Amino acid sequence: MLQQYKNILVPIDGSFEAELAFKKAVEVAKRNKAAIHLVHVIDTRAFQNVSSFDSTMVEQITEKAKETVKSYVKTAKDAGLEDIDYSIEYGAPKAIIATDFPKKLGVDLIMIGATGLNAMERLLIGSVTEYVTRTAACDVLVVRTDLDNKTIKKPRK
Repeated sequence: MLQQYKNILVPIDGSFEAELAFKKAVEVAKRNKAAIHLVHVIDTRAFQNVSSFDSTMVEQITEKAKETVKSYVKTAKDAGLEDIDYSIEYGAPKAIIATDFPKKLGVDLIMIGATGLNAMERLLIGSVTEYVTRTAACDVLVVRTDLDNKTIKKPRK
């Protein structure tokens, strides 16, 4: 009997690597007739040390996140995937991605980019991807290549 995934979680942070994971997740979901759950986690710890905390900053970040995930939803639907949803969460990305969402949604596969946007966090406390691969109860696929399984360099900005 072949392994068939039903609920795929794809963390989206706006990075090139997250986009690669998303593209591969769409193909896996189509083959498995699975649902994709996109999650964008706004790390609220980043605001703890801001002395003049301004709620408009969080609102702006939230709006940008909504634009990003909605564009991913449209791309997936244009590719023929019907069962896709998204959530924007606030808190610690590691726990939300590795534990909270998989339990809440019955996730059986997490497809995550090899690295994300926050190089400082990787340096100081370890990457979200590394944490997810160590602690998630479900399968985790770390995406490092494009749809043709070719390693591609991150585009320069």
